[in-house]
Amino acid sequence: MVNDPPDQTTNYNFTEGETVNTNQKLRTFDLILDAVLPEFRERVAEYLSLYEEALHDTGAGPEDLRASANQLRGYLRGLNTTRVLGMADWEDLDRRIVESWL
Repeated sequence: MVNDPPDQTTNYNFTEGETVNTNQKLRTFDLILDAVLPEFRERVAEYLSLYEEALHDTGAGPEDLRASANQLRGYLRGLNTTRVLGMADWEDLDRRIVESWL
């Protein structure tokens, strides 16, 4: 994991000039787990670790990052549909994913 200070930005395979706060990216996964109902957190954490690894892979190309981000959005949509994740939480998390990786 990258441990940049919160005020720094790092370019993760974005087009020239486009950066997102690294802290926001790292915090997104914490917010997802916080939003999940407690009885499902352990199982969701297993899946999230795979998405986190893929989205923080500095060797991944832009298309791979977009594909992983879209898969994560679909996973969260599924959690929302099954009521494991609330609608307000899903909307905020979906927005963060779009801002961070898409």
